[in-house]
Amino acid sequence: MIDYQVQERIAYITLNRPEKRNALSFELISELKLAFNKAAKDDGVKVVVLKANGEAFCAGADLAYLQQLQQFSYEENLSDSMYLRDLFYRIYTHPKVVIAQVQGHALAGGCGLATVCDFVFAVPQAKFGYTEVKIGFVPALVAVFLVRKIGEGAARNLLISGEAISAEHAMQMGLVHEVVDASRLEHVVNAFAQRLITANASESMRLTKKLIADIQDMPLEQALDLAAQVNAQARGTEECKRGMAAFLNKEKIIW
Repeated sequence: MIDYQVQERIAYITLNRPEKRNALSFELISELKLAFNKAAKDDGVKVVVLKANGEAFCAGADLAYLQQLQQFSYEENLSDSMYLRDLFYRIYTHPKVVIAQVQGHALAGGCGLATVCDFVFAVPQAKFGYTEVKIGFVPALVAVFLVRKIGEGAARNLLISGEAISAEHAMQMGLVHEVVDASRLEHVVNAFAQRLITANASESMRLTKKLIADIQDMPLEQALDLAAQVNAQARGTEECKRGMAAFLNKEKIIW
């Protein structure tokens, strides 16, 4: 259900259930976890691109999966929800930069997948929506990340209304980084990833991602204390020493 390839320091993780609109099942979630773990441990990978085959990026939960859930007890539902929770957390806190390449609709859990990525590039035709309330579900897990990403007011609008919005509207709200014509999507994502790879230090990006995630709910002084610690930690890395030396010597550094 997942295709995993590495090219030019980019790990491409591709959802490969086009006949099911790449809907989320227990098996697909399991394979996604394995793929993101693999990319995290691969020193030859600096950026991860999450993409999909077929017309849809991800249509949310698989229908057969939803039917199974109706028979679950509270304990079974909690265990199942924690399984998806772990995937979202794993992507959000991934040590590598994660880019979502959205070539079609991203709905419900599929929109959640895009939300937890660092950057989202989408085609104009793509729709984004947290439609769970329309079938009596709650978009609970993604709410935690969406409020962080676009703020409470915008998140309330999307999560409570359950309405799907255009890629352009999603970009205006801060959910999408850039809207790109389908013919250029792959090229633009690859070029953006390569800029990150060659221009930015790996450890610097990892530490910056972690700091952004960690300071969200901290009191101001605690957040500043952590920032100072990360600042001091970064100064001691080999990357920082190389980068500072190149800057002071007016040399171009390729990471």
